[in-house]
Amino acid sequence: MIIKYTADNNDNGKAVKYILKSKLDISERLIKKLKYQSKILCNKQPVFVNAVVKSGDVIEVEIEYDEELEGLVPQDLPIDIIYEDDCLIVINKAPDIVVHPTCSHPDGTLANAVAYHLQKSGVAKKIRPVIRLDRNTSGIIIFAKNSFSQESLIRQMNTKTFVKEYIGIVYGILKNTRGTIDLPIERKEGSIMLRHVSLSGDRSVTHFETLEVLNNTSLLKFRLETGRTHQIRVHCQAIGHPLIGDTLYPFLDISQTPELMSRTDGDDIYYEIGNSISSNENSITQNLEFHPELNIIERQALHSYKVEFIHPLTKKNLQLVAPIPKDINNSLEILRK
Repeated sequence: MIIKYTADNNDNGKAVKYILKSKLDISERLIKKLKYQSKILCNKQPVFVNAVVKSGDVIEVEIEYDEELEGLVPQDLPIDIIYEDDCLIVINKAPDIVVHPTCSHPDGTLANAVAYHLQKSGVAKKIRPVIRLDRNTSGIIIFAKNSFSQESLIRQMNTKTFVKEYIGIVYGILKNTRGTIDLPIERKEGSIMLRHVSLSGDRSVTHFETLEVLNNTSLLKFRLETGRTHQIRVHCQAIGHPLIGDTLYPFLDISQTPELMSRTDGDDIYYEIGNSISSNENSITQNLEFHPELNIIERQALHSYKVEFIHPLTKKNLQLVAPIPKDINNSLEILRK
């Protein structure tokens, strides 16, 4: 992949490094790597980053280069690709698939499958997941094909211009049709995996909207403002509306949980944390009047439905949607009866 920029009159006298950072959005770290690989050209000739630019000069950066797979074994596994170009590969992940190898899942992961797909195309690339999903959450996963694309997308996430939307089915009917859950999350003491709402946690913000009221359950749309591990699942549990099928984050015993506060503004509700530990009977997590045993889905009913971001190379808005999977659709049909 070649990134090009033609200098104009305003660039006269500027250094190549200025063009790389200000016009092409290339990070300092990547500039250093490209510099030592002679991948930065001015008018087709390798150039130092402190060289001075004149109007009409064409700056080119070659991003494509082979990389080590760092021990990742390519495996011929089925993947559902919904978008691919020189920058990205976007996959609709099925449930029960791990994104990246771990100690307990050293192979058979989505990363192994992507490595095989790229290898089959004659490309040797590091596997760079930009979005990660829990094993049993389905939907959109993005892999960047190079560090330039990865950094661009992470920058958009950090500046909250990257939109991530999920759909999920939760127990109960929420008081308000839409709102915000602003509850800090941290790792649970003594657990590698579990998270919980905690006064000392990192700020975590989830926006939600009710799409459909079902049989004592609700279909919600979620938009993440932050991206903490298990964020939607923990937040739904905390407000007393866990996702159906979620065995890791079921209904809470609220006797030793942070007191939650809520305030309303029209159709919107805003959930936040109090400043004490409480078993207040009026706590919003106390609403356990609905507790159906729903065995209609074998995982948490959560799907990464849509992403929207600025393409790293074209700078155009890109919106991608992953169709709702069969098991969630089947659950909705059962609940509508």
